[in-house]
Amino acid sequence: MAKKPKKTSAGTPATTALTAAGTDFTLHSYEHDPAAPSYGEEAAQALGVEPGRVFKTLVASVDDRLTVAIVPVSASLDLKALASAVGGKRATMADPAVAERTTGYVRGGISPLGQRKRLPTALDESATGYGTICVSAGRRGLEVELSPKDLASLTDAVVAPIARS
Repeated sequence: MAKKPKKTSAGTPATTALTAAGTDFTLHSYEHDPAAPSYGEEAAQALGVEPGRVFKTLVASVDDRLTVAIVPVSASLDLKALASAVGGKRATMADPAVAERTTGYVRGGISPLGQRKRLPTALDESATGYGTICVSAGRRGLEVELSPKDLASLTDAVVAPIARS
């Protein structure tokens, strides 16, 4: 009888999607502190990466349609700019429970990759200023580093100025 391959603890739908697409990426893990006030700032500090290169994945509702926004952890999402970027009129933040249920990830670990349901996506244009950026790999304490071009391609993201300092 053949042995079943062991699942690695790092395997997530995001890393599975990256591997299946043949995309180059680097996985970074760190010990998540549940008391950390900001998941993204914690990731930047733990990885020794400037906060502008670590991006958070947010879920908003644009004209009642769930939409993913990927912005630097050092910035805030400009909801009006997001709506405009995806051809909508009005955006509000999605209910966290709806975001978790729709993406298949928990808050603080929502990855723009490998989501349960593919959503329209916008990536802040500041990402293009870096060779690689970090986004959640689908679990708190796990980040994936990849090129912004690959991220935009894999998520069919519109690249636009959707963040504000």
